[in-house]
Amino acid sequence: MALQLIEHGSPEYQQMLNLRNLVLRKPLGLEFDPIELEKESHDILIGAFEDGDILGCCMLIEENPATLRLRQMAVFNEKQGKGIGRAMMHFAENLARERGYKTLNMHARKNSVGFYEKMGYQVTSQEFTEVTIPHVIMEKKL
Repeated sequence: MALQLIEHGSPEYQQMLNLRNLVLRKPLGLEFDPIELEKESHDILIGAFEDGDILGCCMLIEENPATLRLRQMAVFNEKQGKGIGRAMMHFAENLARERGYKTLNMHARKNSVGFYEKMGYQVTSQEFTEVTIPHVIMEKKL
């Protein structure tokens, strides 16, 4: 498995969109907003690939000069539990540290909290609803 940065608009980005749509959007009856997708050209896009095929992805968005927010973490359902998410998190955290960020946070789906807690993240908010499902804010000092 290879972890790499993805260029917005590239064939790898198309694979990333397909994965995010299948795992994160379609099950909730949601679609991508073209304006939202255009904004992603400024974000750090990360993918896990094997033989040119995407296995998982996530993105990092700058909230301020010290903080990045993780978004759109997705791994194909049949590939979950094989260390892909953990590897992407380590890659994202190391990249954030190298670029001088001090904190990584996220709006975590409630059913994913256990995964992020194992990675050292702590819940820092009350539960709230986002994209029709329960979420909490989680954070880790880098």
